[in-house]
Amino acid sequence: MLALLPFLAASLLGADTLLVSPAWLSAHLDDPNLVVVHVDRNRAQYDAGHIQGTRFLPISAILVERDGVPNELPPVATLDSVLESVGIGDQSRVIITGEPLAAGRLLFTLDYLGHGGRVALLDGGIPAWVHAGFPVGNAPAPARRGSLTPKVVPGVVVDGAWVEGHLKAPKTIFLDARPASDFTGTPGSSPPTGHIPGARNIFWKTTLDGTPPVLLPRSELEEMFHSAGIRQGDVVVSYCRSGMQASFLYFVARYLGYETKLYDGSMAEWLTRPGAPVETGVRE
Repeated sequence: MLALLPFLAASLLGADTLLVSPAWLSAHLDDPNLVVVHVDRNRAQYDAGHIQGTRFLPISAILVERDGVPNELPPVATLDSVLESVGIGDQSRVIITGEPLAAGRLLFTLDYLGHGGRVALLDGGIPAWVHAGFPVGNAPAPARRGSLTPKVVPGVVVDGAWVEGHLKAPKTIFLDARPASDFTGTPGSSPPTGHIPGARNIFWKTTLDGTPPVLLPRSELEEMFHSAGIRQGDVVVSYCRSGMQASFLYFVARYLGYETKLYDGSMAEWLTRPGAPVETGVRE
């Protein structure tokens, strides 16, 4: 039951709470518990212009390398301190802007910490905000520290041993977020390429469209998942090379109402496991 808490929270609030429009954000900027966070690899876009009151968070602050595998979750105490430093607390309604993969990663991280019912991405990020005619500035946000109580949700993050034990589990779908060429792989290559046996493939970028890119309509996303063989009631386990692309697809699956997990080590960890099977080619 605990593993379902973020999913249930989003369901109770309505799945659309995971995504807000520029118009919605503009109307709620003065809400007392609203915290807007711009997360990215560097400050370039933030410094060029951000939404009033937005705080900047470098994506590197919520990632570590562990046992040679990049982009892993840091210890909970580290995440707690970092997120509090940008004003996130237990009552915060967090809206995330920034490069899509970084934004998806922060949403996943907050989900893991039990805050998933109070977080959303700004659809299209800053480009969509500007395109809609809303103002940006470059004044730094006032310093404000939050008070966050992490409530780690068991089962949101899975490891290689869990994956091996669930390769043939009914209604468990491994969903690869990488480009089709990475998923298909090359037989006999060194290091080996390919995918987890039985996995389906949806390249994360195909869930976005337009200029600026925004999330596809729900009906199109549902058809995309359906075409990949995913049905409501399935458990979606997203993965990629090292957990970043998978974080965005994790968000999309959550948005569509699936119970979702993330294999954080992804192929970077899977390929280090002695005897771990790898498939190449495409599903028939």
